[in-house]
Amino acid sequence: MNRKYTIQFLIIGLLLLVNLAGFAQKERKFIRRGNNLYEKAIENSDSTGIDSVNFVNAEIEYRKALEKMPNELKAVSNIGSAQFKQQKYAEAASQFEQALNIAENKEDKAKAYFNYGNAMLGQQKLDESIDAYKNALRNNPSDMEAKYNLEFARKMKEQQEQQQQQQDQNQDQNKDQNKDQDQNKDQDQDQDQKDQNQDQKDQQDKDQNKDQQQQQQQPKISKQNAEQMLKALENDEKETQEKVKKAKAEKAKSSKPDIDW
Repeated sequence: MNRKYTIQFLIIGLLLLVNLAGFAQKERKFIRRGNNLYEKAIENSDSTGIDSVNFVNAEIEYRKALEKMPNELKAVSNIGSAQFKQQKYAEAASQFEQALNIAENKEDKAKAYFNYGNAMLGQQKLDESIDAYKNALRNNPSDMEAKYNLEFARKMKEQQEQQQQQQDQNQDQNKDQNKDQDQNKDQDQDQDQKDQNQDQKDQQDKDQNKDQQQQQQQPKISKQNAEQMLKALENDEKETQEKVKKAKAEKAKSSKPDIDW
């Protein structure tokens, strides 16, 4: 009885092994197809354009493999590579990050960090790419490509910082120039107001001087002339009074009645 059950369990175990082997064989088949399409896309891509069709088809084959064998490191990594070649850097970074969680040994981790660094570099996320290349070298210190990309990312960051510093300086200079222009404008306005006030003052002084000059041009009467004018007025008055008296006397004389003696 026990022997019978033992044989049955052995048969089930063999069936499971056969099934797993079948899945692995199909998974490898999809990966091989994807690799062929990927290499063909690489050959057809040049400076004039990217063979997106074959990269997409390669990604499709890799996903078929992933359906058969979930969390298969090769399938996950290759999907990221196909996406990276299509310049889908954010999607590729997500795949390589998943590969980091799956990788079990240092060699696989180094490759995953290297690929993740490339995806970050493609997005101009320089700090993240530098950290990824450093981690790749921690797991594989002899990786020359990781060393080269690390230095390249550092130089890009240095250039970016210099450009940012130059932009900040230009902005500060523009602010200073605008400030100087505003100050000069205010000074010009103040000077214009001062000039206007000075012109008004000059005009007032000019008018006042003119009035003074006119007053100065009026003839002055000396004391002697004044006495002569008063004496002449007195003489005129005496003559007038004598004429009045004479006229009154003649009138009185003519008004008396004639007496016949």
